[in-house]
Amino acid sequence: MATFVQRKVLNLSYDEVLARIPEALKTEGFGVLTEIDVRETMKKKLDVDFRRYKILGACNPVLARKALGIELELGVMLPCNLIVYEGDDGKTVVAAVDPMQTLAALGQPKLEEVAQEVQQRLGRVLERLEQGRAA
Repeated sequence: MATFVQRKVLNLSYDEVLARIPEALKTEGFGVLTEIDVRETMKKKLDVDFRRYKILGACNPVLARKALGIELELGVMLPCNLIVYEGDDGKTVVAAVDPMQTLAALGQPKLEEVAQEVQQRLGRVLERLEQGRAA
């Protein structure tokens, strides 16, 4: 299992999870900036079938500004990605980047503080999805 993500397996449909994510993110100050439908892209570009899988680029503007103020080139790691996909067992998997394993790896203590806050907020987003509530 990947150590660079925070992950939840949910007994909810893929569509239900996708519908809940924007509000769950909003409660933690994030919004969805980008959405990539991997299944659609694989079919279009490679003519191969793939499971339902989306990559969502989420951003918390306050935390992004703070992080970019510490390390300007950190933009290559933004936005914070979440993935949603259908597991082989029919359950829906949601995973979010763990910035303590990515951003904090740069070794700047001030950046580590931001990474920890992002990690905690994204962790609460995943918990909200599991609990079926946004607030």
